[in-house]
Amino acid sequence: MAEVGLIDPMDPRFVSTVERLEETLTDGPHMRRYEAADDFGAPEVSFNICAFWRIEALARIGQIDKARETFEAMLALRNPLGLLSEDTHPETGELWGNFPQTYSMVGIINCARLLSKGWETRI
Repeated sequence: MAEVGLIDPMDPRFVSTVERLEETLTDGPHMRRYEAADDFGAPEVSFNICAFWRIEALARIGQIDKARETFEAMLALRNPLGLLSEDTHPETGELWGNFPQTYSMVGIINCARLLSKGWETRI
């Protein structure tokens, strides 16, 4: 919502939503889509695009160091060609689901742009 201007990222409602999601859906750098069991049972894997949305939200609420740390952990999960799948098993790091996954790759690009320092800060 903050990305498209529907709410200021520093609005207490947005910040508390990010904090609550951090408490309930994260496993280290990984983030699940949901926690309730469905037709397939309880979720075993994290949904990579959710992890990247989390990184963006963290950056927008001023938690840049945590956002960068999480981003670096997600980058470390890529295969030797730099690609990610749709899901990642949080305990094994095994890539699950559709591969390669465009959403995951777009997440990398969006986060890299958001977390990169501008040219004016370079010497």
